[in-house]
Parts: sequence; C-alpha cells; structure tokens
Amino acid sequence: MPHISYSELKNWNHCPFYHKLVNIDKLKVFEGNEYTAFGTALHSVCEDLLTEEISIPKPELFNQKFRDEIKKLKSEELNKKLIIDMFEQGGKLSEQVLPSLDKYFDDCEVFMAEEKLYEPISGFDDYLFKGFVDLIIKEGEDYHIIDWKTCSWGWDSRKRSDKMIVYQLILYKHFFCQKYGINPNNVHTHFGLLKRTSKKNIVELFKVTSGQKRIDNALELLHKAIQTIKSGVHIKNKLSCTSGYGCEFYKTKHCN
Repeated sequence: MPHISYSELKNWNHCPFYHKLVNIDKLKVFEGNEYTAFGTALHSVCEDLLTEEISIPKPELFNQKFRDEIKKLKSEELNKKLIIDMFEQGGKLSEQVLPSLDKYFDDCEVFMAEEKLYEPISGFDDYLFKGFVDLIIKEGEDYHIIDWKTCSWGWDSRKRSDKMIVYQLILYKHFFCQKYGINPNNVHTHFGLLKRTSKKNIVELFKVTSGQKRIDNALELLHKAIQTIKSGVHIKNKLSCTSGYGCEFYKTKHCN
C-alpha cells in the first residue's frame, strides 16, 4: 500500500515538483557527506546505548560506526580534517547521551528505541503514514517522544519554532497515540540536540508544544499533500529553486 513519511511530506512542502523527482521518479543527486555520515553513526550509537549492553567504551562504539559510514562515501571528496574533528566530537557526545537523559527525566524507563509507525491516515483508505521514532521514554503515565538532531553549535529561536521542523514530532505523536490508543494529553514531544562544536551542554533536550491545534494543522498539511500527489499535478515552487542551499535539480535537465 502507498505510504508517506515525514521526509516525503517535507519534500512536497519544499516543492511539489521536487517531490516528484525525488520520491516518485527516484532521482538522486546527493549521495551523502561527512555530516550525514556523522549523524547516521551517532543516531545508531544512541539506539544501541538505550537498548543493548555495551561492552566497549562509548567513543570506540561511535568510531566503529562512523568508520563504516565514511567508507560508503567517495574518498576523494572528503574533508580529512573535518573527519578527524568529528571522531573526537562524536566520542564526546556518545558519553553524554545517557547522563543527559537521566538529568532531564526524573524517574523513567525506555519504552522503545526506533519505534516503527505504519499507520492508517484518516480519510485515506489507500495511504499509510510511515515513520521511525528515535526514542520513546515512559515516565509514570506519561510518554515522551524524542527525536535526535545532530547540529554544530545548536539551534536559534527561529529554527526551534520552525513549523515544518516541529511537524515531524507532531505527526509522530498523533500516529503513536493512534497505534497504542493513548490519550494525546499523556504524550509529550522533545528534540534532542547533539551539538558537535558546542563547548558546553553538548546534548540538549528541549520540549516542543504539541497541542491539538498543532496536530490539526500538521494533519491538514499531510492531507493536502496526499490529495495533490494522488492528483498527479506537480507544480514547481519557484521560490525554492535558490532559497536556502538551493535545489540540486535547479537548471539541470530535470528542471529548467
């Protein structure tokens, strides 16, 4: 059955035609870099620390995973100095994940790491929402959804409140509650920032408000995306061609 993930929704919101190229035509220009390798390795470390008995030092666990990710990249395109720095940064971060969680939550237990969501979407019998929640903590009768984000020094106030970024947690909350029949009032959402270059507070957890209005707004966007995707109409959002880091398809044979 067709499904849609948060990343696919984000692509569609960026530009419906970009979504077509990436998610329907399966075109791929970006193959990853040092930053994506770092993020993948550190996410995997976080999962292992919370679900397994680790017999080696945490920095070495990160080093092993980071080496594996780096091997997948083209060596001639890599920044060797950056990679050396990342080995040190990832090692330090891996040692602070568990202490930071213990400090942030009083008395809690791990409900699930990498919780898979594959849930029906109200109003669409032929579409499912697909997602993986990094971490769910249970604290008494309450549940806490956490999504890890690797970054340099942290997020400013604009990014912390960015609607599209926040919608990831909002949608995870909605479909997690749907999956387990949990009252949304008992589910809270948080981002966990894993900050490579920060000198202090290198693992920062902060709460994101996820009331019913935000849930309704996120679902409205999700429904609109599915409707237009199913219609086969893929409009180009010209504003996204050069905004931010620009679009990798801009002025190529795929989009000119």
